[in-house]
Amino acid sequence: MLSMLIALGVVISPILRVEGMCPMAHLINIICSVLLGPWYSLLCATLIGIIRMFFMGIPPIALTGAIFGAFLSGVFYRVSNGKIIFAVLGEVIGTGVIGAIISYPVMAFIVGKSGLTWLFYVPSFTFATIIGGSIAFIFLKKLYKNGMLKKIQNTISDKSYDDNSGIVSNTASIASIGVILYFVIRIIVSVFELTAPIWNYISNFVVISFILISIIYYFINKSKRWIKK
Repeated sequence: MLSMLIALGVVISPILRVEGMCPMAHLINIICSVLLGPWYSLLCATLIGIIRMFFMGIPPIALTGAIFGAFLSGVFYRVSNGKIIFAVLGEVIGTGVIGAIISYPVMAFIVGKSGLTWLFYVPSFTFATIIGGSIAFIFLKKLYKNGMLKKIQNTISDKSYDDNSGIVSNTASIASIGVILYFVIRIIVSVFELTAPIWNYISNFVVISFILISIIYYFINKSKRWIKK
Protein backbone atom coordinates (compact mmCIF):
# COMPACT_ATOMS: atom_id res chain seq x y z
CA MET A 1 0.00 0.00 0.00
CA LEU A 2 2.80 2.39 0.90
CA SER A 3 4.67 1.67 -2.34
CA MET A 4 1.51 2.18 -4.38
CA LEU A 5 0.77 5.54 -2.73
CA ILE A 6 4.37 6.71 -3.25
CA ALA A 7 4.25 5.77 -6.95
CA LEU A 8 0.84 7.39 -7.37
CA GLY A 9 1.99 10.53 -5.57
CA VAL A 10 5.01 10.93 -7.85
CA VAL A 11 2.94 10.37 -11.01
CA ILE A 12 0.07 12.76 -10.21
CA SER A 13 2.12 15.48 -8.47
CA PRO A 14 2.56 17.58 -11.68
CA ILE A 15 -1.24 17.98 -11.99
CA LEU A 16 -2.25 21.60 -11.16
CA ARG A 17 1.28 22.24 -9.89
CA VAL A 18 3.03 25.60 -9.85
CA GLU A 19 5.94 26.52 -7.57
CA GLY A 20 4.65 26.64 -4.02
CA MET A 21 1.44 24.79 -4.84
CA CYS A 22 1.00 21.03 -5.36
CA PRO A 23 -2.57 19.99 -4.49
CA MET A 24 -2.17 16.33 -5.46
CA ALA A 25 0.62 15.86 -2.92
CA HIS A 26 -1.81 16.83 -0.17
CA LEU A 27 -4.40 14.45 -1.56
CA ILE A 28 -1.94 11.57 -1.18
CA ASN A 29 -0.86 12.76 2.28
CA ILE A 30 -4.40 12.64 3.64
CA ILE A 31 -5.28 9.31 2.03
CA CYS A 32 -2.08 7.76 3.40
CA SER A 33 -2.76 9.23 6.86
CA VAL A 34 -6.23 7.72 6.94
CA LEU A 35 -5.20 4.31 5.60
CA LEU A 36 -1.80 3.83 7.25
CA GLY A 37 -1.43 6.37 10.06
CA PRO A 38 0.95 9.29 10.79
CA TRP A 39 4.29 7.50 10.69
CA TYR A 40 3.71 5.83 7.32
CA SER A 41 2.27 9.09 6.00
CA LEU A 42 5.42 10.92 7.08
CA LEU A 43 7.56 8.28 5.36
CA CYS A 44 5.39 8.43 2.23
CA ALA A 45 5.66 12.23 1.97
CA THR A 46 9.42 12.12 2.60
CA LEU A 47 10.08 9.54 -0.13
CA ILE A 48 7.81 11.29 -2.63
CA GLY A 49 9.60 14.58 -1.92
CA ILE A 50 13.06 13.03 -2.36
CA ILE A 51 12.06 11.37 -5.66
CA ARG A 52 10.57 14.61 -6.97
CA MET A 53 13.68 16.57 -5.99
CA PHE A 54 16.11 14.15 -7.65
CA PHE A 55 14.17 13.24 -10.79
CA MET A 56 11.91 16.25 -11.41
CA GLY A 57 14.15 19.11 -10.31
CA ILE A 58 11.70 20.30 -7.65
CA PRO A 59 13.29 22.56 -4.96
CA PRO A 60 13.37 21.52 -1.26
CA ILE A 61 9.80 22.76 -0.74
CA ALA A 62 8.89 19.31 -2.08
CA LEU A 63 9.81 18.19 1.45
CA THR A 64 9.02 21.19 3.64
CA GLY A 65 5.66 21.58 1.89
CA ALA A 66 4.62 17.99 2.54
CA ILE A 67 6.13 16.24 5.55
CA PHE A 68 4.64 18.39 8.32
CA GLY A 69 1.13 18.21 6.90
CA ALA A 70 1.42 14.47 6.27
CA PHE A 71 2.38 13.72 9.85
CA LEU A 72 -0.07 16.14 11.46
CA SER A 73 -2.88 14.82 9.26
CA GLY A 74 -2.28 11.32 10.58
CA VAL A 75 -2.00 12.55 14.17
CA PHE A 76 -5.26 14.52 13.99
CA TYR A 77 -7.06 11.58 12.39
CA ARG A 78 -5.81 9.19 15.05
CA VAL A 79 -6.50 11.44 18.03
CA SER A 80 -10.02 12.24 16.72
CA ASN A 81 -10.77 8.50 16.56
CA GLY A 82 -11.10 8.40 12.80
CA LYS A 83 -12.80 11.64 11.74
CA ILE A 84 -11.82 12.42 8.15
CA ILE A 85 -12.32 16.17 8.50
CA PHE A 86 -9.60 16.23 11.18
CA ALA A 87 -7.18 14.53 8.78
CA VAL A 88 -7.85 17.36 6.32
CA LEU A 89 -7.47 19.97 9.09
CA GLY A 90 -4.13 18.49 10.12
CA GLU A 91 -2.89 18.76 6.55
CA VAL A 92 -4.02 22.38 6.26
CA ILE A 93 -2.33 23.39 9.52
CA GLY A 94 0.79 21.28 9.01
CA THR A 95 1.43 22.40 5.44
CA GLY A 96 -0.41 25.71 5.12
CA VAL A 97 1.10 27.18 8.28
CA ILE A 98 4.05 25.17 9.64
CA GLY A 99 5.45 23.92 6.32
CA ALA A 100 4.94 27.28 4.64
CA ILE A 101 6.80 29.21 7.34
CA ILE A 102 9.67 26.70 7.52
CA SER A 103 9.99 26.82 3.73
CA TYR A 104 11.08 30.45 3.93
CA PRO A 105 14.52 29.97 5.54
CA VAL A 106 15.10 26.83 3.47
CA MET A 107 14.43 28.60 0.16
CA ALA A 108 15.99 31.94 1.19
CA PHE A 109 19.19 30.80 2.88
CA ILE A 110 19.84 27.33 1.44
CA VAL A 111 18.52 27.70 -2.13
CA GLY A 112 19.28 31.43 -2.26
CA LYS A 113 15.90 32.57 -3.60
CA SER A 114 15.41 36.30 -3.09
CA GLY A 115 12.34 38.42 -2.44
CA LEU A 116 10.80 36.07 0.15
CA THR A 117 9.25 36.76 3.54
CA TRP A 118 8.28 34.49 6.43
CA LEU A 119 4.66 34.37 5.22
CA PHE A 120 5.42 34.25 1.49
CA TYR A 121 4.34 30.63 0.99
CA VAL A 122 1.37 30.63 3.39
CA PRO A 123 -1.34 31.68 0.86
CA SER A 124 -0.26 29.27 -1.90
CA PHE A 125 0.38 26.34 0.48
CA THR A 126 -2.96 26.88 2.21
CA PHE A 127 -4.85 27.13 -1.09
CA ALA A 128 -3.18 23.95 -2.33
CA THR A 129 -4.10 22.03 0.84
CA ILE A 130 -7.71 23.17 0.54
CA ILE A 131 -7.89 21.87 -3.04
CA GLY A 132 -6.17 18.57 -2.30
CA GLY A 133 -7.95 18.22 1.03
CA SER A 134 -11.38 18.72 -0.55
CA ILE A 135 -10.71 16.01 -3.13
CA ALA A 136 -9.41 13.65 -0.44
CA PHE A 137 -12.39 14.37 1.82
CA ILE A 138 -14.93 13.58 -0.93
CA PHE A 139 -13.04 10.43 -1.97
CA LEU A 140 -12.63 9.08 1.57
CA LYS A 141 -16.22 9.93 2.49
CA LYS A 142 -17.42 7.84 -0.45
CA LEU A 143 -15.24 4.95 0.70
CA TYR A 144 -16.58 5.36 4.23
CA LYS A 145 -20.23 5.38 3.16
CA ASN A 146 -19.96 2.21 1.06
CA GLY A 147 -17.97 0.42 3.76
CA MET A 148 -14.76 0.11 1.77
CA LEU A 149 -12.70 2.38 4.02
CA LYS A 150 -13.17 0.13 7.05
CA LYS A 151 -12.50 -2.96 4.94
CA ILE A 152 -9.22 -1.53 3.65
CA GLN A 153 -8.13 -0.49 7.14
CA ASN A 154 -8.98 -3.94 8.50
CA THR A 155 -7.20 -5.64 5.61
CA ILE A 156 -3.95 -3.85 6.40
CA SER A 157 -4.51 -4.55 10.12
CA ASP A 158 -4.77 -0.88 11.07
CA LYS A 159 -7.32 -1.17 13.87
CA SER A 160 -5.89 1.53 16.10
CA TYR A 161 -8.93 3.76 15.53
CA ASP A 162 -11.50 1.39 17.01
CA ASP A 163 -9.69 -0.66 19.68
CA ASN A 164 -6.76 -0.43 22.10
CA SER A 165 -4.10 -1.86 19.78
CA GLY A 166 -2.70 1.59 19.07
CA ILE A 167 -2.13 2.84 22.63
CA VAL A 168 1.61 3.34 22.18
CA SER A 169 1.15 4.99 18.77
CA ASN A 170 -1.62 7.24 20.11
CA THR A 171 0.55 8.20 23.07
CA ALA A 172 3.41 9.15 20.78
CA SER A 173 1.02 11.08 18.55
CA ILE A 174 -0.37 13.14 21.45
CA ALA A 175 3.14 13.95 22.65
CA SER A 176 4.10 14.88 19.08
CA ILE A 177 1.31 17.46 18.94
CA GLY A 178 2.90 19.19 21.92
CA VAL A 179 6.32 19.22 20.26
CA ILE A 180 4.84 20.55 17.01
CA LEU A 181 2.92 23.30 18.85
CA TYR A 182 6.11 24.23 20.70
CA PHE A 183 7.93 24.86 17.41
CA VAL A 184 4.91 26.69 15.97
CA ILE A 185 4.91 29.08 18.94
CA ARG A 186 8.68 29.58 18.66
CA ILE A 187 8.34 30.34 14.94
CA ILE A 188 5.52 32.83 15.60
CA VAL A 189 7.60 34.50 18.32
CA SER A 190 10.51 34.80 15.90
CA VAL A 191 8.42 36.03 12.94
CA PHE A 192 6.57 38.72 14.89
CA GLU A 193 9.55 39.52 17.13
CA LEU A 194 7.68 38.96 20.39
CA THR A 195 10.14 39.63 23.19
CA ALA A 196 7.94 39.25 26.29
CA PRO A 197 9.15 36.44 28.62
CA ILE A 198 5.59 35.10 28.80
CA TRP A 199 6.03 33.47 25.38
CA ASN A 200 8.84 31.27 26.67
CA TYR A 201 6.60 30.12 29.51
CA ILE A 202 3.70 29.46 27.11
CA SER A 203 5.79 27.36 24.70
CA ASN A 204 7.29 25.31 27.54
CA PHE A 205 3.89 24.92 29.21
CA VAL A 206 2.32 23.61 25.99
CA VAL A 207 4.92 20.94 25.29
CA ILE A 208 5.06 19.78 28.93
CA SER A 209 1.25 19.67 29.13
CA PHE A 210 0.90 17.48 26.06
CA ILE A 211 3.63 15.14 27.23
CA LEU A 212 1.88 14.78 30.60
CA ILE A 213 -1.46 14.22 28.85
CA SER A 214 0.11 11.52 26.69
CA ILE A 215 1.53 9.78 29.78
CA ILE A 216 -1.83 9.94 31.57
CA TYR A 217 -3.56 8.64 28.43
CA TYR A 218 -1.14 5.72 28.25
CA PHE A 219 -1.58 4.59 31.85
CA ILE A 220 -5.37 5.05 31.82
CA ASN A 221 -5.75 2.88 28.72
CA LYS A 222 -3.24 0.33 29.97
CA SER A 223 -5.12 0.05 33.25
CA LYS A 224 -8.38 -0.55 31.31
CA ARG A 225 -6.69 -3.44 29.52
CA TRP A 226 -5.42 -4.92 32.76
CA ILE A 227 -8.92 -4.65 34.31
CA LYS A 228 -10.47 -6.41 31.30
CA LYS A 229 -7.92 -9.23 31.57
